[in-house]
Amino acid sequence: MHPTAPEPRPDPPPASYRGPDRRRSATPRFSGFTLNGGRRQGARRVGEGENTFVDLYSLRLFGLLLWIALMNIADSFFTLIHLQNGGTEVNPVAALLLTTGLTPFVVLKSTLIGVALLVLCLHKNFALARLGLWVAAVAYTLLCLYHISLFSV
Repeated sequence: MHPTAPEPRPDPPPASYRGPDRRRSATPRFSGFTLNGGRRQGARRVGEGENTFVDLYSLRLFGLLLWIALMNIADSFFTLIHLQNGGTEVNPVAALLLTTGLTPFVVLKSTLIGVALLVLCLHKNFALARLGLWVAAVAYTLLCLYHISLFSV
């Protein structure tokens, strides 16, 4: 018999390897920690900060979300005032929502924006979500300034 060459050994795992994943399922986006005082505000390991989900959210993010929500409510308020004074709605989605009545308009518009803000909040560590939050904040601020400028015309 010919002696055979020893089989090559597999490459050793990287130094950060901690064994196979012991979880039965992936971490859910909503958990008991989401609203009840989570534990993770940042990534666990270096290099994991981007595109990760966490349990805790910063005061700065809360302020940004609150600002967008308040600007949305102000936009609804100004829209209704301008419509009562003979203005027209140029946004086709808002015009469609206005056909439901005044109170349903405000409730539906606030709900739609609230759901969008919730999704963006949960994805706060994703670049596209951060961009969406800042674009929404700037756009609503400019829109409210435009509404205010219409009062002086």
